[in-house]
Amino acid sequence: MAAVQSLLQVLATTFPFFALVLCGFVAAQRGLLPLPAIPGLNGFVLYFALPCMLFQMGARTPVAQLLDTHVLLVYGGCALLLVAGVVTAGRRMGLDWNNAAFGALVTAFPNSGFMGVPLLVALLGPAVSGPVILTMLIDMVFTSSLCLALSRLDATAGGQGAAVALRNAAGGIVRNPMPWAIALGAVASAAGLALPAPVSQTVGLLAAAASPVALFTIGAVLARARIQASHQDPAGPTRMLRGRDDVVLALVKLLLHPLLVLGIGYGLRACGLPLDVAVLHVLALVAALPSASNVSLLTERYGADSARVARIIMVSTALAFASFAGFVAWLA
Repeated sequence: MAAVQSLLQVLATTFPFFALVLCGFVAAQRGLLPLPAIPGLNGFVLYFALPCMLFQMGARTPVAQLLDTHVLLVYGGCALLLVAGVVTAGRRMGLDWNNAAFGALVTAFPNSGFMGVPLLVALLGPAVSGPVILTMLIDMVFTSSLCLALSRLDATAGGQGAAVALRNAAGGIVRNPMPWAIALGAVASAAGLALPAPVSQTVGLLAAAASPVALFTIGAVLARARIQASHQDPAGPTRMLRGRDDVVLALVKLLLHPLLVLGIGYGLRACGLPLDVAVLHVLALVAALPSASNVSLLTERYGADSARVARIIMVSTALAFASFAGFVAWLA
């Protein structure tokens, strides 16, 4: 009975977050939100609201938490294992490097920016900010760069090499405002700096808008991807996987990824790694989040099967309402 009550409490907390995603999906699907307006929402979240929220969290987080090498070892190592496993499986099933790599990226890259930060802070409190922010940096710098480099190994994947893909990924990281916001927040935390009151209030207003607008935007992006996928030719290198690949990789993302983090983390703790159990549980909950919606944008840019990636993101987001709540009730 206590377990059921705990699960119901978690569902009550997570419901508004997934409800906002559904609202965005319905708004775009029904035409209430024009599809050309979605990039504007994305731009507001990516360049204004979310950087302000990350700056605030970075400024309130001890620098030692933002530089925790134990988190890097456990979370980054699990990402590497997951990417290697999914790419190997995809290649054995006949996929080219491009689609195998993006299948791995959508499986290993959780939606920690748009969904994970506000959701986990609401569930567990602001103390989780440090580990969550660090996982974002690992995924943006390490996981995405690795998968982009792998996607260029096939001669048919746009004619670019892995070195070119790595340079493009590095340029994308430099242009991404989120790592800079985290870095500025860390500097402010280390130096004990505080923004002037008017600036702080402006940053606070934008930060408060990050969570609802980001969640609404996720739903709109998923609806747009679904609409665009319905107009695509079903023929292609991943045709044989349609109907089952999306569900399998979504389940790998939602179930295997967090279990892998827990297994590796507890194994390393048994070997003497001083990783706090509470931090390990936060890492597992980040891994239990659905796939990041921005992977579909990268897929379109690099010429992989965007319909397949969009389906994986949609399935993982739909199933995460139950699976994520289950992990939270279990670990908490």
